[in-house]
Amino acid sequence: MAKGARIEVNGVVYQKSSRSNSSQMCVGVAYKNNNVLVINTNTKDLVLRFTREEWSAFIEGVKADEFDD
Repeated sequence: MAKGARIEVNGVVYQKSSRSNSSQMCVGVAYKNNNVLVINTNTKDLVLRFTREEWSAFIEGVKADEFDD
């Protein structure tokens, strides 16, 4: 997978999606202190924090289509 741009917010460097552009909402993901931080890269005002185990479970759920209606 191609890497997207990086963005720094409050001293934390987030990796943006390689599919993002300036006209779309996009998330950034960072790893810090054994946590996964997720931020909306447009507003930069809310950070969600997950343990690595929670994040892994979420990614596995996405891959297994657990969130499709």
